[in-house]
Amino acid sequence: MVRNAIKKVGTDEDALTRVVVSRAEKDLKIISEVYYKRNSVLLEHAIAKEISGDYKKFLLTLLGKED
Repeated sequence: MVRNAIKKVGTDEDALTRVVVSRAEKDLKIISEVYYKRNSVLLEHAIAKEISGDYKKFLLTLLGKED
């Protein structure tokens, strides 16, 4: 679901928000690890590349990362 939200033309911000906001910290760590294994790109880097501004800061903070 995360990959689909990021990879299509125009980031699906609603889907991305649902994935990040609705998961516990432990789940986000697992999601990040699986994303890296499947895509060879860190999830926070993929997100940072696709979005900007306060929304970017918000999602990266929830992931426990900083820009």
